[in-house]
Amino acid sequence: MDFILIFSLIIVFYTYIGYGILIYFMVKFKRIFFKQPIIEYAYEELPSCTLIVAAYNEEGFIEEKIKDTLKLSYPPDKLKLIFVTDGSTDRTPFIVSQSPQITLLHSAERNGKIAAVHRAMEHVKSSVVVFTDANTYLHQDSLIELCKHFADDSVGGVAGEKKIFSDAHADATAGEGIYWKYESKLKAWDAELYTVVGAAGELFSIRTALYSPVPKESILDDFMISMGIAERGFKIKYEPKAFAQETSSVNIKEELKRKIRIAAGGFQSIIWLKSILVPFKNPVLTFQYVSHRVLRWTLTPLALIVAFFSNLYVLFIINEDFYIILFILQCLFYLSALMGMWMERKQVRLKVLFVPYYFCLMNYAIIAGGLRYFRGHQSAIWEKSARK
Repeated sequence: MDFILIFSLIIVFYTYIGYGILIYFMVKFKRIFFKQPIIEYAYEELPSCTLIVAAYNEEGFIEEKIKDTLKLSYPPDKLKLIFVTDGSTDRTPFIVSQSPQITLLHSAERNGKIAAVHRAMEHVKSSVVVFTDANTYLHQDSLIELCKHFADDSVGGVAGEKKIFSDAHADATAGEGIYWKYESKLKAWDAELYTVVGAAGELFSIRTALYSPVPKESILDDFMISMGIAERGFKIKYEPKAFAQETSSVNIKEELKRKIRIAAGGFQSIIWLKSILVPFKNPVLTFQYVSHRVLRWTLTPLALIVAFFSNLYVLFIINEDFYIILFILQCLFYLSALMGMWMERKQVRLKVLFVPYYFCLMNYAIIAGGLRYFRGHQSAIWEKSARK
């Protein structure tokens, strides 16, 4: 039983800390033998680009999104803007229609985001297509920073950076921002070693010629599209200067709803992308995919549970200081998470407790998302989480 305890703790440590340490040193080692290429580009030689924004009932955000989009820097003769508002029942389509610079695609029928994106792609003639969400705001030079990478023929896509804005009065959802800062660092190292393992839908770009429609049942369509490109041997680069900023979820309940959906999509993706788990074709991609995604979405949440109860069992069999201290540390961590939950409900702001609370919330969401997916209760149609 003590072996099971140690093995479970190793899985948890490797997933959330060890992989980051390992890939950091792998990147450092790579830099000794290979210099990072300097990306050079001329503004007038940037590839043609289409920006696609999928918006569903976003009348509260859409005017600001339009203003933000029209401020983006890019050669005007090489940029096309498409907003697709399928299924929207509010004023979103009308507001978009008032901007002649934007091509509006609207259908009364709601078939989900990926169906809307497929429809928009039929209108894309440019070399590069950029996807972004309606409730995110882009840095002015984001399109330039993304598209300059496509001068390299080995690059099939470029992921931007997601930033979470949380103010001084942020509640436990501030853990989302802390999580994404760490996730962004992992993406930077992943990209430098070989490739980003899945792009976030807030901002990513691909070569139009490499776009392959994913099934309409896809829950994480952005992840599936980018991983499909990586599976075909192209690299997904990471560009931190191209960033999308959005506010955190309005409360922890909304954040949990979002995380459960993502977790359900994670299980779906693992099944659909099972060929990447076989390392013979591309061992580096398999290593990154398993370490960064698969473990986090499968074994690690269960390992946390096994580690706690196996530790408790070992205490009755082997009464040693090491196991006592280990159990005390686990108890203190979960007590901190419970305190974070209590303080969030009481609206007491203590960010030091948000991290263990958010960590436990994420892992609970993975278990709940897995159960939802295998029971067939997760729809591919996005149910929006309210943002601040």
